[in-house]
Amino acid sequence: MENRQATWIWYPGDFEVWLGNIFNNRRTERGAMFPPFWKQDSHWPTVEFTKTVELEADETIHVSAEGKWNIAVDGMLRPSQSTLTIPKGKHTLSFKVWNQATPPALFIEGKTIVSDASWTTTYEDKIWIDENGVAHGAGIYVPVGSWNFNRCDTPPSRYHLDYKEQQPVGKEQVADGVLYDFGRETFGCLKLIGLRGGTACIYYGESREEALDKEHCETLDVLESNDESQDASVFRLDSKAFRFVYIETTNGARYDQVAMDYEYAPFDKAKSGSFRCSDVELNIIWQVSAYTLELTTREFFMDGIKRDRWTWSGDAIQSYLMNYYLHFDSECVKRTIRQLRGKDPVTAHVNTIMDYTFYWFKSVHDYYLYTGDIDFIREIYPRMVTLMDYCIERTNAEGLMEGQPDDWIFVDWVDFPMHKRGTLCFEQILFAEALRVMTECDRLCNKDSDGYYQMEAERTLKRVKELFWSPDHHAFLHAMEDGVMNNQITKFPNMFAIIYGDVSDEESKQVLEHVMLNPDIPRITTPYMRFYELEALCMMGQQQHVLPEMKAYWGGMLREGATTFWEKYNPEEKGKQHLAMYGRPYGKSLCHAWGASPLYIIGKYFLGVRPTKPGYEEYEVRPALGGLQWMEGEVPTPFGKISIRMDHDSITVYSDGGKGRLIVNDHTVSIPPKQTITFSLT
Repeated sequence: MENRQATWIWYPGDFEVWLGNIFNNRRTERGAMFPPFWKQDSHWPTVEFTKTVELEADETIHVSAEGKWNIAVDGMLRPSQSTLTIPKGKHTLSFKVWNQATPPALFIEGKTIVSDASWTTTYEDKIWIDENGVAHGAGIYVPVGSWNFNRCDTPPSRYHLDYKEQQPVGKEQVADGVLYDFGRETFGCLKLIGLRGGTACIYYGESREEALDKEHCETLDVLESNDESQDASVFRLDSKAFRFVYIETTNGARYDQVAMDYEYAPFDKAKSGSFRCSDVELNIIWQVSAYTLELTTREFFMDGIKRDRWTWSGDAIQSYLMNYYLHFDSECVKRTIRQLRGKDPVTAHVNTIMDYTFYWFKSVHDYYLYTGDIDFIREIYPRMVTLMDYCIERTNAEGLMEGQPDDWIFVDWVDFPMHKRGTLCFEQILFAEALRVMTECDRLCNKDSDGYYQMEAERTLKRVKELFWSPDHHAFLHAMEDGVMNNQITKFPNMFAIIYGDVSDEESKQVLEHVMLNPDIPRITTPYMRFYELEALCMMGQQQHVLPEMKAYWGGMLREGATTFWEKYNPEEKGKQHLAMYGRPYGKSLCHAWGASPLYIIGKYFLGVRPTKPGYEEYEVRPALGGLQWMEGEVPTPFGKISIRMDHDSITVYSDGGKGRLIVNDHTVSIPPKQTITFSLT
């Protein structure tokens, strides 16, 4: 029998829950820890791993576990020894591992018996032994969780990102201290080398202004050293986001050098996406977007690297989509989806935000479309069901979602009055899409829901059209509260209706004219919702409009000195106004995941690449210059890359796999794998 690769295994989702708790509790504000305000689950402390094997000869196995463990062979306990011999024949192996601190995990290495994805696991075996020694009952066993921990000496609890030392590029004496400039926004662990004899006060800033404002900067550290030796050790601080660091010393403290360990999630550049075009500014926008996403891609997809440092579902779904066009890190997507969902019972919306629950459902289906990973859908489906049950139980008399006292209705940060009470049209459109996702995942998992989710989706959409669509306004109205219609018109429900296909072609044209391109409709000033605004416009063939919008908005941040893209940008603000948020002078994150939107918009709607069957089994390329003279780029897929080059004369496409179609105007051309095709536009 061929030897298989041994790997560490655990109960599915437990590694992500445990790691997420560490991740989400690293946030600090001016030296104080700041935990998330939603429920944090824990891993199961006792887990059983089991497998039935059939051996042609006796086999010796080597066992390692994270936690205390025992083994039963055919139901009989054996001494827990790191080296065990399993006799010839057919046997059922059962390992129980207990660990309160980290997820119980198991590593087995033998000639044919190895710990891998073929094992099953349960956290509740429900087996008891009667007075005659007969076992009764059975637990619910599911496939184990695993990743790439393929060595005995690299268990899951030792997982960490990579580090690379970097030096500041600027140093300046300011008042009683020294200001260090690392050149651009970065993330990692500051190091003071040779600190001795006193106190060092360290103030971090994404901007020069923040680092120098000792009273209001968001993050700081205070170091004490009584060591007077010339060979004092290196002080390595906890990871933080910054560009500038201001250090003051007191009580005679001195230090020799300042550096940092840049912390990052490694990726293979050769397998990543790329983009270049005739517009120099757009090239820079793409590059800064890529760096922004790299900084916010960590153990999970993070929101802002300075302030929250948490996983948020609304932020994450955009990170996933951008990621599919940059690094295609499917493992980080799965980790984040699992971590956000947590465990049953469901007691609140994801991140306590109603809309973020609906984005979570959509992200699961997006993942399947881009990767074709049906095993993940089968794993996560039971938790989809219980989360949807929670939503349906909270619908109002109309069967629609309405905010409860313990719900946060977010939608977006807005600079205009917008009521979030009652039944918001925006939330219903997201709810209906979540029900459609449930319909599809129910089918993929061969579950029998009697068409319930599909019927609920159709009923919800029908009621939304009846209540909120206004033929007079050619748009969806905002909300119904206490039986009274709020006639406010915003872009939010209207653009999602376009994206999710909830309006006819004629209605889409009306929304385009009367809402999306109407200067009287309140502007969107966050990259978060500009993501969807530009997507809706591109879906309606408005790339000629979107290109100058990207250049004005993201280019506007560059002209304000941005080295990564921000949480929010209002072009009407000036100077330090760009740094403020939440009533705090430096509350805004200047490196925020949703700021990297151009990666997705350019990849999907300018290069024009998207899967039409799961995992890019089939795909299409609909490139659009949108006013550019030429462009070229690569889009990563599960089978390799799709490469596109386009100018006014021709389009050239090469693909490493899949079955593709190039669609240009009224023409459709097949794209065979591993062949270059060129289509003339003249």
